[in-house]
Amino acid sequence: MQLVVARIGRAHGIKGEVTVEVRTDEPELRLGPGAVLATDPASVGPLTIETGRVHSGRLLLRFAGVHDRTGAEALRNTLLIADVDPDERPEDDDEYYDHQLIDLDVVTADGTEVGRITEISHLPTQDLFVVERPDGSEVYVPFVSEIVSEIDLDEQRAVIDPPPGLIDDRAEIASARDAAGDEADGDAADGEGNDHERDGDERDGA
Repeated sequence: MQLVVARIGRAHGIKGEVTVEVRTDEPELRLGPGAVLATDPASVGPLTIETGRVHSGRLLLRFAGVHDRTGAEALRNTLLIADVDPDERPEDDDEYYDHQLIDLDVVTADGTEVGRITEISHLPTQDLFVVERPDGSEVYVPFVSEIVSEIDLDEQRAVIDPPPGLIDDRAEIASARDAAGDEADGDAADGEGNDHERDGDERDGA
């Protein structure tokens, strides 16, 4: 299986180094010296990593045969692609590759169907499961242990324990609106003109 592990950015200096936008949790493994990577566009590669170093928080790579700024700039926006065994697992038992999580069924602890994972969104603070519900709508589930209690690759499912409002917020809003409407009708029947404070609607998603 081929996975995108990085995107080449702009040239750095005059000796062929490039900045890299890392798209793997294991850059030491995927982007180390000697690694041979396919590319998109394919005509640019394959590229062999010659050296790598971190500068000001950014990974800098130099590729075999690219030793000047002109050659480095020609690689800009190229995607670097690694061959990964589909059955390979990260060293940490609590970590997973994106391709292992895509298409997992999402259910609650009592077996209630929530939907299917269609995408993993990698945010600076946490990762999110983008879950497509049976009605076609989407819900965002933070990939944290407090919410995602189990990943079962054999059964192809993710078990979640969602806090109130994470997956049922629209139902709660509708219920709150109905209750408010009933209360307003009752006040009108009694002839009372009191104002009633109403909570703001919650956002869809989390």
